Amino acid sequence: MRVHFIAIGGAAMHNLALALHHKGYLVTGSDDEIKEPSLSRLRNAGLLPEKEGWFPEKLNNRPDAVILGMHARIDNPELLAAKELGLKVYSFPEYFYEQSKEKLRVVIGGSHGKTSITSMILHVLRENNKDFDYMVGSTVAGFDTMVRLTETAPVIILEGDEYLSSPIDRRPKFHLYQAHIGLLSGIAWDHINVFPTFENYVEQFAIFANGIPKGGSLIWFNEDRELQKIASELADGVNQIAYGAPQYRIENGKSIVIAEGKEYELQIFGKHNLCNLEGAREVCKLLGVTTENFYNAASTFSGAGRRLELVKATSDKAIYRDFAHSPSKLKATVAAVKEQFPERKLVACMELHTFSSLSENFLEQYAGTMNDADVPVVYFNPQTIAHKKLAPISTEQVAKAFENNNLVVFTDQEAMRNHIQNSFTSNSVLLMMSSGTFDGLDLHKIQF
Repeated sequence: MRVHFIAIGGAAMHNLALALHHKGYLVTGSDDEIKEPSLSRLRNAGLLPEKEGWFPEKLNNRPDAVILGMHARIDNPELLAAKELGLKVYSFPEYFYEQSKEKLRVVIGGSHGKTSITSMILHVLRENNKDFDYMVGSTVAGFDTMVRLTETAPVIILEGDEYLSSPIDRRPKFHLYQAHIGLLSGIAWDHINVFPTFENYVEQFAIFANGIPKGGSLIWFNEDRELQKIASELADGVNQIAYGAPQYRIENGKSIVIAEGKEYELQIFGKHNLCNLEGAREVCKLLGVTTENFYNAASTFSGAGRRLELVKATSDKAIYRDFAHSPSKLKATVAAVKEQFPERKLVACMELHTFSSLSENFLEQYAGTMNDADVPVVYFNPQTIAHKKLAPISTEQVAKAFENNNLVVFTDQEAMRNHIQNSFTSNSVLLMMSSGTFDGLDLHKIQF
């Protein structure tokens, strides 16, 4: 089987390329820019293109499938060549469905928490010696790649993103997976460049839920109002499982879950993460994992990459980083760290980096999201706004939108770094939140 990737360097695309390579497929690809870690991983597998750029002649050998990444444009020369040759062009999620038609498909969706929940499920299933394929949107300890595809695994666990499938397919990715078991962690408006109204955004999750066949299962977070509505209107014949926070307590900086009369000390923390864990438990229960076996395995789960990830710590100071960027996740993450370390000063810094977060009409969604921080800080780079071709925003607009009198807003990385360094005194926790990198800020160089 010969497969060609247009935009092979993407995080998801290069992991799929590696998975197919390991499966024995002949994989080729192109991209106009490939960065680390994709660069090294593709090179080590012998899949790195000889030159950056687009080369329509690569399609002349008529591959069995062409997979189109979101990074490519609709006028991409290789895409045009593939169409002219009459080749089958798949989006990333379409191809995953093709690879998993005969498997039980478990899809984890929601505006937030889906990477964490998917990672928890993968960890528990592996610890319980289950055979499964998967796709997850982050690195997970103990897993070499973010994608696994085999001929033999009876089930596949898929992180279900609601964003567009490809430049020529504007359906949300998680619609295309056709879940037998679906989980929805919550709905909070995002991707306003694609879903301009909240109602339009919510509709995508309703479509996903209603796509689950009779005999299938929908697992949903019971505190979310929109999910309550969706669940109440779901067709008969679909098994519904609502979940919420488990019984737990915090002792000596550790979260301890109580289940079926037993206690389990966890490495993760925060109410939102414990709710995520309950969702993962319900999925694993359907896959044959008992509650005791689930929590025994979950007690060794340290988290997905950049999801409340500990950077470094001493006896009285710690630095965490998180992928939080949407208002709901930002609020939940700040609250989680404050609950876990109530006696410490919390210095919380977030970067406005996504299209939605840098849009002046969306900023008001951040009202009150940083109120649990003792030292709240927001950073954004005006050049990022210009690159995304958005209207400029001012530091005053941002400060007003967050509705926090203690908030300080920076557009200069060095000034921001100095401020958090000066605030990060003894008995403190520093929480850095972004889907970006704070323009290359090295958190390991923050002085203790």
